[in-house]
Amino acid sequence: MNPDLELDLDLACHINVLVPDVEPRALGAALGTLAELGYRRAVLPPLDPETTDAAELRALFSESGLAPITIAGQAPGADVSSDDPDEAAAGVAMLRAAVDLTVALGGDQMNGVPYGLFSHPTAPVPERRRDRSAAAVGRVADYAHDRGVSMTFEVLNRYETSMVNTAEQAMDFVERSASDHLRIHLDTFHMAVEEADLGAAIRLALPKLAYLELGQSGRGLLGGGAVDLPGVVGRAIDDGYAGRWGVEAFSRRGLIEPVADALAIWRSPFDDGRVLAEDALRVIRRGWSTSVAGRRAQRLSRGATV
Repeated sequence: MNPDLELDLDLACHINVLVPDVEPRALGAALGTLAELGYRRAVLPPLDPETTDAAELRALFSESGLAPITIAGQAPGADVSSDDPDEAAAGVAMLRAAVDLTVALGGDQMNGVPYGLFSHPTAPVPERRRDRSAAAVGRVADYAHDRGVSMTFEVLNRYETSMVNTAEQAMDFVERSASDHLRIHLDTFHMAVEEADLGAAIRLALPKLAYLELGQSGRGLLGGGAVDLPGVVGRAIDDGYAGRWGVEAFSRRGLIEPVADALAIWRSPFDDGRVLAEDALRVIRRGWSTSVAGRRAQRLSRGATV
């Protein structure tokens, strides 16, 4: 494998790998680090549109050359899946405000959990709430598309939601949404809990898959854990995935305590975010090198140097 061969993949890294929040000075340095390593995008934590200085953050991204990806969600009293009409309407308004913030930041993608509360479920979601959620999220996805933003929804494991846990359920959710613009976000951390075959799940979601996030079983370095991430990368490329890729990891030492608690990050599996971001690139490159496209690029490179 030629380490100098350009890895032509659209890569994003969650900013919490490097910094706990969006304090401008620390964020600017973190964006510079990611740009230096070769990432094209940085995923921001959920932000409050009313208190976020969008102009300041946009300037930091512009200076770094990276593009932002935002995260949208729901909150008590603002839940698109709620049986209460006012609460459901507040959920829609919250998502539309997140789209508007994405535009203000200069972004063209919004990830997140827009379909209901991020929580620890104790029962299945009733079908009426699933239908209501999908229809509302679909309308917001259409609104986002009209504003130049691609909206995705993340498929989470059973301990964080009972709305959408598998690629099959995600495809069903898109169909229920009646939107031509809603896209799927798969995360290998969650897939390792719910999917019997990660490659098959990715193939199933391919028609609507726009963001494939790589996370290890222990939330730490991508190069160490139970998930065969190089295999996931190589197979996904061979199966035709051409969308954006994400890197996500969390360490309690690098998070604000309430965020760490909400994500159930009780340990610190890594101490240095730059080391993790570099390790992730090696893992992705290793997977890419096993794909047909990667092997071809390496053969061409060797021929060009003869």
